[in-house]
Amino acid sequence: MPQGTQRYICRAESDLEVNVSPLPLREVVAALDRLYPARTASLWDRVGLVTGDLDQPVSLVHFAVDPTLAVIDQARTAGADLLITHHPLLLRGVHSVATISAKGASVTALIVNHIALLVAHTNADVASPGVCDALASACGLREVGPLVVVDGVGHGRVGSLVGPLTLREFVLQLSMVLPKAAGGIRVSGPAEALVSRVAVVGGAGDDFFDAVRASGADVYVTADLRHHPVLEAREEARGGPPYLVDAGHWATEWLWLDSARVELLRELAGRGTSLNTHICTLRTDPWDFVIGAATGDNTGGTS
Repeated sequence: MPQGTQRYICRAESDLEVNVSPLPLREVVAALDRLYPARTASLWDRVGLVTGDLDQPVSLVHFAVDPTLAVIDQARTAGADLLITHHPLLLRGVHSVATISAKGASVTALIVNHIALLVAHTNADVASPGVCDALASACGLREVGPLVVVDGVGHGRVGSLVGPLTLREFVLQLSMVLPKAAGGIRVSGPAEALVSRVAVVGGAGDDFFDAVRASGADVYVTADLRHHPVLEAREEARGGPPYLVDAGHWATEWLWLDSARVELLRELAGRGTSLNTHICTLRTDPWDFVIGAATGDNTGGTS
């Protein structure tokens, strides 16, 4: 790996047991499908087992947001038999897995090192507990429910803070529990505005603005907020709520990894089995630094 490509985040969680009996991959896949049913994934998504033999033994499971080459290398170094990621490796069609491409090199590294790869993406977003529950917990929400229900499936979460906070106080508290990323947290709204009801969607969420408004949320925490949808949402709000917080795609979804680890171990324990687990210590947010950001005193016209 080229020098400087490993970017470590603030902490890692692991659960290492001394005498864990390996499980067939098929048993772990079945447990994960009970937790994150593939049928609940969006039609465009590509979830489930990507590489691996259902009969191969699994002792150590590595959890990560992205199946990058560096993550796969860390899983190999850790001795992992199974890599569980949130984001798909092969979301769009590929016509070659030769190592001349990053996708090909990733698939080859997984197969050569006998590492199975399983993806839980939009099926983990809508699971309970899932990605959005982990973000709601990080925001300190109580009385949490779905932001919107579509075809019987709850998307996003909405809940209340223990007590009102200023928008600045709320985001500062959130920043203490999110992993650090170069882009930081972007906020649209007056710093001293009081907020108490919060809507969340992990990852990209600028297609839920109507549901956020209908929920009565004072602030919406999500990521990948684009210029035009945000500008239009703030114009519709006439400077009032819901205020918007873009906390970063990778950061808002990394929180789910520990939840996935805990839920998998709980599911296996119910059947009298267990595994060793480890959470990836690499920051796979693609941005490295920011230059020329405006100060907080330079308030935009929509606030």
